[in-house]
Formats: sequence, C-alpha cells, structure tokens
Amino acid sequence: MAKSNIKIFVLDTNVLLHDYKCIYNFQDNDIVIPIVALEELDKFKKGNDTLNFNARECTRELDELIGKADPVKGIAIGKGHGKLYLALGQKYPDSMKVSFPEPTADHRILAIAEKVSKDNPGRKVVVVSKDINLRVKAKSLGIAAEDYTTDKVQNIEVIYKGIDTIDNVNPELINKIYQDRAGVSIDEFKFSREIFAHEYLILKGDNKSALTHYDPFERRINLVEKRKIYGIEPRNAEQALALDALMRPEINLISLTGKAGTGKTLLAVAAALQQAGTYEQIFVARPIIPLTNQDLGFLPGDVKEKIGPYMMPLFDNLGVIKHQFGANSKEVHKIDEMLKDERLVITPLAYIRGRSLSNAFFIIDEAQNLTPHEVKTIVTRAGENVKIVFTGDIQQIDSPYLDSTSNGLSYLTDKMKGQNLFAHMNLVKGERSALAELASDLL
Repeated sequence: MAKSNIKIFVLDTNVLLHDYKCIYNFQDNDIVIPIVALEELDKFKKGNDTLNFNARECTRELDELIGKADPVKGIAIGKGHGKLYLALGQKYPDSMKVSFPEPTADHRILAIAEKVSKDNPGRKVVVVSKDINLRVKAKSLGIAAEDYTTDKVQNIEVIYKGIDTIDNVNPELINKIYQDRAGVSIDEFKFSREIFAHEYLILKGDNKSALTHYDPFERRINLVEKRKIYGIEPRNAEQALALDALMRPEINLISLTGKAGTGKTLLAVAAALQQAGTYEQIFVARPIIPLTNQDLGFLPGDVKEKIGPYMMPLFDNLGVIKHQFGANSKEVHKIDEMLKDERLVITPLAYIRGRSLSNAFFIIDEAQNLTPHEVKTIVTRAGENVKIVFTGDIQQIDSPYLDSTSNGLSYLTDKMKGQNLFAHMNLVKGERSALAELASDLL
C-alpha cells in the first residue's frame, strides 16, 4: 500500500454481517478484510436467519469482486472507490500477549490492524466494528476505531415523531374541521413549518381542540375521531391517531415506536383483524433475540416448543383482544378459525423468509432489533395489496451490535418521513398499568 492521505479501514466481521455491501461505502479509502473475518463468515453461512443470508451474500460479493486477482496485493473496487486487501494471518505478537493473552478472533483482528498500521506509517488506519468492546481495545493499543455509521440516524433527538401539538390555532378553523368532513385546505392554516405526509396534528386554540390528519393527496387537514376497532378502544389521543393510520388503506407502510405498554402491537393486531376481509393473510412476526448467551438449542423440546417463549407476547396480545368478547362470540370463533387455517400466522421472522408478501397485512414486532438492511429486505419484497407495520422501542434493544441510531426501525422512520405511502407514530403514554408506567420511566 502506497503512502497517501487515503485512510485504511480494517473491517470487523460484524460489519460484513451487518451490511454485506459495506465495502462500497468507504469512498476512495482502502479496505482491509482480515482473514479471520472470512473464517468467522464461514461459521454463519448455514441457516435461515438474516445473519446467515448476509454471510452468504458477502462471500458471493467478495468472490465476484476478486475473480482471478490476488486480494493480498489489492483489488480495485471500482470508480470512486479505493482498493480491497485481504490480510493473511500472522504470528500473534508478543506486545499484545501482555494485555490480550488469548488469541481470540477479535484479538487476531487487532493484531492485523496493528501490523497494517506499522507497515503504513504515513496513513491513518481505522478499525471499523459494531462491537463497542473491540473499539475500546483498539484504542487502548493506539489504533483508531469507529462504528459503522453509513446507515445510522445522525441525530436521534430530532427523529421524526409523526405527531405534533400546535397551539394558538384559529378557533374558526377548528370549528370548520368539525363541520366539513372533506377537510380543510392546509393553505388556510399558514403553519410555520412543513407538515409531512400523513402527519398527525393535535390542534388547539381558545379552549377548542381537534385530532387531525394531513392528507398529502388532497392537501387537506381532516378530523380524526376515536373509534373502537375489533374490541379495542383507544385510551388516549395517541392511540386514536395510531388506529387511524393503521386503518387507512392509502398508507402501506407504518412504523409505531414507543416504550412498553403504549399499545403498539395490540393496536396493530386489532387493526389487522378488523381488515381481515381485505387481506388473504395476516402475519405477526418478531425476530428471535435470546436475552442471554444461550441460544435456542439450549431450550428443551421440538422447534415449536423452543420458539414458544419468544412468541408468547404476541399470543398475549391476541388473548387481550379475545377477552373483549364472549368465549362463544363470533369474533373469537373467527380468530380461532384464522389460526387453524393459517390465515393468521404468528411466527419468528426468520421462518417467513421466501414467503410471498402479496395480499397480506404484515406486522413485525420488536423491529428495533433489526438492521437497516433487514428492514429494507422486508419492505422491498412487498407485493400488491400489502400493509406492513413495524413496531418497537428504540430505547430497548437486545442486539449487541445495534443502538438507538443504527437500528432498522429508526433508519426506516428517518428515511421514509414525508413519503405519501408512509406514516409514523411515536407513542408516549403508557396504558398497561400505573406500575408498568412507573417502571418504564424510572428503571
């Protein structure tokens, strides 16, 4: 590698698994992939989870790029990009044995980064990793380290909320909203900022208020009324507005965020059941993220028994809805028949890979544990007559390599804001119980 102002980025395995096309996102800088990263990719190739898919795709991408060239000597990635190098393993240096006696995969990557840095004294070498601990270790050795930030939301504090309260609205306009069911032209309000497509507004003025929705197609502010959906009645204004978004046929993609107990998943499931006649199937799925270092293989029983504990919260929401009706009611019978006929499917997200997303209402719970690429994969597979709803709490992430700015749910909300087919709602008020609300706020 020649001396220059061009940086050298040493990639950790988790970056390749997070985004298998990441090598194209470092502009004209050079990239080093340690041989140990390829060894780790090999361990992830088998399986149906997204990590397995990304491992296979990354390997194919590298194979196509390398071709018959020598990756150790460097390969041109393409116009506007630098070169890709494959760094072979080497003797574990004595200097690292003092602090890191075990030559683990992470430590071998650091050893390669240190060697690259020594071989290129005129250039800045940066370890790129989703692993905070590895970044700290790199810095302790005097090696620069960064998170992979290409698909991060830049400022989580100003992320789109989807709902806003506007004070000092002309009370005559509020009266007009109640009187004219066709809505009122947005031009009459002279708002001081841009109102986004399908944004929900709580308008207030002179002891008058109205829950409203902005229709981007007609450019009108419409009244939103509270209504009961499949036995579930909204307990606050936020829930009423969220149900309105979930029931609008012109909105195909929705993200619902908020802490535990705000009703995100319950509202989505109720809305799906209410619209069962519009869609052939309802899928309710969530990624399986074990809360300890023990994977599914540790649990006893067959596949259904292993995944049962992870799906239980979804069945709990269904139970709440069924509880609104009598045991012998037609609504309860309908739910049971839909489950039996697989018109209502509750399943781990990995189990629906490859299934058609046409003519379906698709709910993805705990979406904060998905990467931006995983969210993109789901949305880009949407066919005709599909509504996709992502729900989750961006402050409660179980994946070790994601945070509030890099998870797929935040990324989706940030990138889709203002699109005519998209709506977002951040729910704040908890309705589970006073105790749950207190715990969510203080613990």
